[in-house]
Amino acid sequence: MDLLHNLTLGFSILLQPANLFACFMGVLVGTLVGVLPGLGPAAAISLLLPTTYKLSPLTGIIVLAGIYYGAMYGGSTTSILVNIPGESASVVTCLDGYQMARQGRAGPALGISAFGSFIAGTFSIIALMLMAPPLARMALKFGPPEYFSLMLLGLMILSYLSSGSMAKAWMMAALGIFLGTIGQDRMVGTLRFNYNLDVLMDGVGLVPVVMGLFGIGEVLLNIERSMTREIFKTHISNLLPNLRDWAKSILPIIRGSVLGFLLGVLPGGGAIISSFASYAMEKKLSRNPEKFGTGMIEGVAGPESANNAATGGAFVPLLTMGIPSNAIMALLMGALLVHGVRPGPFFVKEYPDLFWGVITSMYLGNAMLLVLNLPLIGLWVKILKVPYPLLFPLIILFCLIGVFSLNNLVSDIYVMVIFGLLGYLMKKFEYDGAPLVLALVLSPLIEDAFRRSLLMSDGSFLIFLQRPISLGFMGVAIFLVLSNFIPWLRHRPTETPQE
Repeated sequence: MDLLHNLTLGFSILLQPANLFACFMGVLVGTLVGVLPGLGPAAAISLLLPTTYKLSPLTGIIVLAGIYYGAMYGGSTTSILVNIPGESASVVTCLDGYQMARQGRAGPALGISAFGSFIAGTFSIIALMLMAPPLARMALKFGPPEYFSLMLLGLMILSYLSSGSMAKAWMMAALGIFLGTIGQDRMVGTLRFNYNLDVLMDGVGLVPVVMGLFGIGEVLLNIERSMTREIFKTHISNLLPNLRDWAKSILPIIRGSVLGFLLGVLPGGGAIISSFASYAMEKKLSRNPEKFGTGMIEGVAGPESANNAATGGAFVPLLTMGIPSNAIMALLMGALLVHGVRPGPFFVKEYPDLFWGVITSMYLGNAMLLVLNLPLIGLWVKILKVPYPLLFPLIILFCLIGVFSLNNLVSDIYVMVIFGLLGYLMKKFEYDGAPLVLALVLSPLIEDAFRRSLLMSDGSFLIFLQRPISLGFMGVAIFLVLSNFIPWLRHRPTETPQE
């Protein structure tokens, strides 16, 4: 009965005109973001983050969440028709999706992608709805030592699973933690690392940083690449998959939904790893693994289901423990913190309207995406023909307006430009920005938990090892660190004695 009551509460809030419109605009913009190569949900959320500060917390999160899972839908369109992933989680869809388009089966590929995404998205929302309240109750047993160990573990997992070397990921995480300490000390009130610069007195803002890293940096990189898009000329018809396509796809959709959700819950797991893991699993389970990459519909259904299920899973640690599992969740957490809403164990109890409003908006958003995606494929194809030199000035303009409108400070623009250049160099030299953003958001929380833990123990670091839950988190974090040295020890050159 409680579940039914909560869903009724959520839908009663969602059906308000402002929230309905926010849900529609979120998924529409998200789909467009997924269709356009070189933008991605992180950059789009960074661009639109300042606009949500004038909205209510619920309306703002509905928009941003819609962009996130909407981009997962739209990314498949570009992968199938252009062989260029609209966002990184759709990379693996190119392998079989584009080959299906070349064989004149673009319609079934797009159709099964849309239906698989809808089924997986719905599954992840139901799983989120059932898992979040019990996990929140369990997290009430956490104190400052447990929170510190958990956040440290989250950073280690994200660094462990990020693209590039582990050392580079640690460097980015360390830089993010340092940036989070700039400004006023939260416990004493003294200024730290501001170097007598007024712009740094309140710390480094999240919005200028992410807009620079994901907006300006991505534009600079795409200008250098001179991205070319050749849309495969085929008549898109028969968007509804036939019975044979459904027979081949239904099990991959189910497996991808479960696998994607479970990997999405893990810090650092996310949609990218979920889609690749699903593709590898389908290839291993297939009777004809050698045909993967030649236009197998299972190679589209499984990964597209997995990356959409991962978006729902990513909300579990954010809403129940206040731990963002990836960079996009860190942005959503930043948006909540600006509104004075702190996600964590008390979130479901203190903000039931916000929690259940977001859950029901994801139900409705998934249905909107299914209705929107298939009829609008022709429009997306036309948008794909817009040359990138016309798009990047608009992206830069939105970045400038968004950052300046936040506090009406020119100094925020300077910060954004600096991090835009840094983001460009990071992409050039293969440094992942996700650990930096996650560490920047978590830095104040990690510092608070660490200092409170030491106050509880009169300065003894053993408190992190004396409490069982904290010890477990610490043990896993240490194991992840040490596991990176095992290959080095195995391949370490041994000195041969000279004769």
